[in-house]
Amino acid sequence: MTAERTTPGERPRRKRKKTAKRRFGRIRQLPSGRWQARYPGPDGIDRPAPETFATRTDAEIWLTKKEAEILAGEWINPDAGKIPFGEYGRAWIEERPNLRPRTVELYGYLLRVHLLPTFGDKALNEIKEPHVRRWRKHLLDAQVSEVTVAKAYRLLKAILTTAVDDQLIKRNPCRIKGAGQERSPERPVLTVHEVYRLAEVIEPRYRALVLLATFASLRWGELAGLLRRDLDLEAGTVRVERQLMQITGKGLVFTEPKSAASRRTVTIPALIIEDLRTHLRYFAQDGPDGLVFVGPDNGPLRNTNFNRRVWAKAVREAGLPGVRFHDLRHTGNTLAAHAGASIRELMERMGHSSTRAALIYQHSTHERQREVARRLDLL
Repeated sequence: MTAERTTPGERPRRKRKKTAKRRFGRIRQLPSGRWQARYPGPDGIDRPAPETFATRTDAEIWLTKKEAEILAGEWINPDAGKIPFGEYGRAWIEERPNLRPRTVELYGYLLRVHLLPTFGDKALNEIKEPHVRRWRKHLLDAQVSEVTVAKAYRLLKAILTTAVDDQLIKRNPCRIKGAGQERSPERPVLTVHEVYRLAEVIEPRYRALVLLATFASLRWGELAGLLRRDLDLEAGTVRVERQLMQITGKGLVFTEPKSAASRRTVTIPALIIEDLRTHLRYFAQDGPDGLVFVGPDNGPLRNTNFNRRVWAKAVREAGLPGVRFHDLRHTGNTLAAHAGASIRELMERMGHSSTRAALIYQHSTHERQREVARRLDLL
């Protein structure tokens, strides 16, 4: 082996160690001293890492992970997620199949009022977990109701879940535990005496509306959409086949019931049959396709007008401030549960396909516990 020649006083030159060429990607040091990594994407485009690295080793580790991601088929085009959230969110609502008109209206409201101001112009791949946390806290600090915030959060999460499925983003940033759960305050339950007191003071044409809403557990839209042929007073039943809803921009619209389970036949207590007969005789539209409940002009009921002109006055005179019309259905469900209805019977009566809502009315009460004790005595 021949030693390298040197001139007198000159140090031997050391051979520069060559770095092995990478099989995947390239690494170079920038003038700032940091390291940049680049790699060829599956689409043939040469792409840089989204950030630079403090050391060469960090850059090499990143490239190794990126190569494994590509080989596993988990690579996501970073340019795909540059779609603005507002554009994607509006398209998401339009593309949902079989949404009820009221659901479309609700989604549009939540998107417009609570999501777009924060996320509208932000690219999908720029929305991160801290952004979602700050957005939610801002709404709660602004005194937006917890129920509305939960609905807005669920909509945001659903939109971004679809973005993950569309391979526009890799991970859904909506990861706040329990943020989508609604915690509505407990609504009042009226006694039978209070229901009849309300029916006495309300305008006579709405007496049967109050009684049927309570003792048949019907929703407002179901009551407003009832036709004469839906009532069979001989059999003591009411059939729910449609609902009449106020849709923004469209006015009053007949729609399908809230769900498949909402299409049902409910048995009416004999106690209110005569009230219904009187109502049909004096206040309902004529003919089998005539509306059962109408206003003074013989036209369909409008929820907003009814609440402002009729309901507010009635609950005040009955000494029941704060009671909403929907509380009648809540009362009817509770009374049915106390009368011994099973979970399945409650589901059928309420028009629900899951047990979740029915279980709410199965909670134990002091009166119910006394009845259980009395029956044990009899046994």
